[in-house]
Amino acid sequence: MRSVEAPETFRARVRCYLPRLRANQVFAGQTARRLWGLPGQPRWHPDELLEISVRTGSTPPRTTGVRGRRLVDGRVTTWRIGSVPVIDPIAAVFMDAASLTSDEAVILIDALITDAENYPDLVHGRPRVTPLDIEMRLREWGTFPGCRKIADALSRAREHVESPKETETRLLLIAAGLPEPVVQHEVHDGARLIARIDLAYPELKIAIEYEGDGHRTDKEQWRRDIERQRELEDRGWIVIRLTQHDLRVGKASLLARIRRAIAARF
Repeated sequence: MRSVEAPETFRARVRCYLPRLRANQVFAGQTARRLWGLPGQPRWHPDELLEISVRTGSTPPRTTGVRGRRLVDGRVTTWRIGSVPVIDPIAAVFMDAASLTSDEAVILIDALITDAENYPDLVHGRPRVTPLDIEMRLREWGTFPGCRKIADALSRAREHVESPKETETRLLLIAAGLPEPVVQHEVHDGARLIARIDLAYPELKIAIEYEGDGHRTDKEQWRRDIERQRELEDRGWIVIRLTQHDLRVGKASLLARIRRAIAARF
């Protein structure tokens, strides 16, 4: 069946099922991750099952197009996104932990703990989550499929990340043996903020910036990006800009450029 990308179609499916949802049922798992806008999921398609959880002792729904799941009492908090009841974001990630790669888990934890309001797709008004919150939930949940993966991802996660591509880039650099860059490093001229850099080696004055489509299609954003780059370069920074193409097929070239920049500082 042809893949469908439009999130409105997914949300229409959720709204369509909502009148059938019983008092003890709540959207969970991958469905909850989509509702919260968490990253790292394949495109939605009409064959994807809605995941609905019930408390222990209750009978999960057995409706066509639905995957019923049981959750132990006290493990989740129910929130509402508009009129839609959904499990909390931490529980949504924990439920899918076994299916995640190690890097996908880090991307999700980065998204959970970010305080950025401009992180793509994340629901505004979502519950604030700290690394300590996740540590506590890991202790509360005990052993579950993928729990070690989540614990490892938490140790590799960083606060203040503003996009999943920032995380992907950071993990790429670390995996290649490069030093871990600083996330969202701020450069000031006195009290004036010149730039908040996606990833930086501040002591070497090397800035690494991911450019999404918004930077290309928004003329004002494009103008600000050029102005900001000039200000950084005027202060001796090397600015390396990358796109999805670099992360998909140009990794070797990107890493070589960063290594050359580092070597140029010595």
